[in-house]
Amino acid sequence: MPTADFVPPDFVVPLRLETGPFALEPLGPQHNDEDYAAWSTSFEHIHATPGWEESSWPREMTLAENRSDLERHARDFEGRAGFTYTVLDREAGGVVGCVYIYPSRDAKYDAHVSSWVAKSAAALDRELWAAVTEWLEECWPFERVDYAARA
Repeated sequence: MPTADFVPPDFVVPLRLETGPFALEPLGPQHNDEDYAAWSTSFEHIHATPGWEESSWPREMTLAENRSDLERHARDFEGRAGFTYTVLDREAGGVVGCVYIYPSRDAKYDAHVSSWVAKSAAALDRELWAAVTEWLEECWPFERVDYAARA
């Protein structure tokens, strides 16, 4: 699916999801320090998360490299090429994970979705997956989504 057709031109992209103990908002450079702290302390945990087992990320990066990555995700969001959300803990505050919604490389799917939470927020992973799955079904224009199931 060409990037230009990822979502219909008239589709209003959700800017926030608040549910249960967390909220999602578009990821951007303003989250750099907290985002970096969340994933850089959770390498093994993220690689054990469904959908991340074979990923080349996370990998060693500097804080400046992370900022560049967040800026790229923000440009993708603005250009409607892909949508990355930071996961915020509504009670404790702060970044505890991310959700990525991008075109699938597999023609069987409209979108590839992945998510992770920091090791310190591991108990939220299944709940995040369930909430995002429901959100995708109710609020997004995709019929076939590739999103690794949780046990």
